Amino acid sequence: MDSLTQCPIPKKLRWTQRVLTGIIFFISVLSGTSQAEQNVFTAEIFKYPYDLDSQTVVGQPRLHQVKQGESLLDIARTYGLGYNEMALLYPRMDPWLPPKQKSLIIPTLWVLPPTRLEELVINIPELRLYLFDKKSKTVQTYPIGIGDEGWETPIKVGYIAEKRPNPSWYIPESLQAKYGMKVMPPGPENPLGEYMLKLSIGPYGIHGTHMPWGVGRLVSHGCIRCYPEHIRLLYPQVAVGTRVEIIYEPLKLGIKNGRVYVEAHPDVYRKIDDYTRYAMEKLDQSSWASRVDRRRFALAVRLQNGVPTDVSTVERVPSTTLAEDAGTLKEILDFGANTF
Repeated sequence: MDSLTQCPIPKKLRWTQRVLTGIIFFISVLSGTSQAEQNVFTAEIFKYPYDLDSQTVVGQPRLHQVKQGESLLDIARTYGLGYNEMALLYPRMDPWLPPKQKSLIIPTLWVLPPTRLEELVINIPELRLYLFDKKSKTVQTYPIGIGDEGWETPIKVGYIAEKRPNPSWYIPESLQAKYGMKVMPPGPENPLGEYMLKLSIGPYGIHGTHMPWGVGRLVSHGCIRCYPEHIRLLYPQVAVGTRVEIIYEPLKLGIKNGRVYVEAHPDVYRKIDDYTRYAMEKLDQSSWASRVDRRRFALAVRLQNGVPTDVSTVERVPSTTLAEDAGTLKEILDFGANTF
């Protein structure tokens, strides 16, 4: 088997997702003393301009200095990221005790997922949602939690069938004994949170959560979970009838300022037999294949750290700005795989 398929980061993340989900739930229930539980998180709408032909990498990285009492989960949520996005980038860092005063690069940049409809796209391996506005050619993006193994979120195209404020949860029959009821009314213990965008696809929906630290993880029974502050932003913007593409694209290729980027994520549902072959086939099918340095591409594929990486053949002109330079492979390697 090709050595590039033996990526230690995704395997480690898959294991830590299970362990940390249990730990986080236990701590949040029994103590609720973390900074995250004490803070009220807010969010604002960021609309990124895009062009599917020439500008498909949006956002830019940011810097954050770790404060006393912060966890990686706090930091991720502050910047509108899921836990997975920080865990992939800093796989050796203690998520509860990141080094105080350490400067972290925050990966707030993304390659846009492929889309036919340019409305609402959910990319499962990325654990992220994209809301496109074709008229203004802008896009918003938000982290999500998805279905756990055995409760996988379906890969389908549908639409928003209904909008429900303060939704009741109609509990699956297999879980009714666990919860002791068939319907859970609205309230602080309801896992649907404050709002739900009901999908036309089976019993599934996009909703808030009573457990925000499930965002960026495989934790639900198939629904798509958002941070409470994000579903409050999405709910009034998404109309009934909005078309929804739920896709499975662990590897995305994009372009920004004439340069080619790759963003590789773990195969969270283990659907791909040979990740390296899958990645090379995606590259060969791309119109940008001749412009890609294949050694850089292979290294980025091996890392699968979820950060857009510049894999262009032509060397970039050095820049003094973080926003321009953070996408280079060397820096991705330095602040990613080789940092904690």
